[in-house]
Amino acid sequence: MPVSNIKTDTDQTEDTLENYNSKNKYRQTVMFTATMSPAVERLARRYLRRPAIVHVGSVGIPVDRTEQVVYMIHENEKRKKLIEILKRRDKPPIVIFVNQKKIADGLAKFLEKLGFNSCTLHGGKGQEQRDLALTSLKNGTKDILVATDVAGRGIDIKNVSMVINYDMAKTIEDYTHRIGRTGRDGKTGKAVSFVTNEDSALFYDLKQVLLQSSFLGAH
Repeated sequence: MPVSNIKTDTDQTEDTLENYNSKNKYRQTVMFTATMSPAVERLARRYLRRPAIVHVGSVGIPVDRTEQVVYMIHENEKRKKLIEILKRRDKPPIVIFVNQKKIADGLAKFLEKLGFNSCTLHGGKGQEQRDLALTSLKNGTKDILVATDVAGRGIDIKNVSMVINYDMAKTIEDYTHRIGRTGRDGKTGKAVSFVTNEDSALFYDLKQVLLQSSFLGAH
């Protein structure tokens, strides 16, 4: 919006207290984002003058309230291990992450046949379908959400007891965002990841993240 009281680029106008006490206040722009990718940060620095960045929590580090468990496993063993974990009946909702839309749909149908209440969320779904899936999970109609990285960022599902990386994330940043769906609002959570030899490029970074955790498990 146009503003008549243009802020000059001097140290005096950067004085927050003086600006607060003045009758002719300068406009300030504030941006809120769940994630700050390098591209977005460059955009902000291009259009904002003397930007100040405030981080809430630790950037890129999972919270200590989330227990991280990693299973070194073969691809053809994933479904068996998944069912074994789900039969323990952890409190819903549970989010299962996969890397492809067709895998999400196939896995959700497989779980439905076994009596689990599951739904899907991925890029092939329209906005109405996405909203329905999230609503079903939040109101308890569905217990399990099978999703791609569409659900990894910017979506708040309360009281997620467990996140399962059925397919390991492609980057350690995506892994961190995925498991950040649990252990929120002061609650504890559990993150289980299936890792195969195909994920070897991520092993070192994953190890560093695990070593920073106050409690973890490896199998």
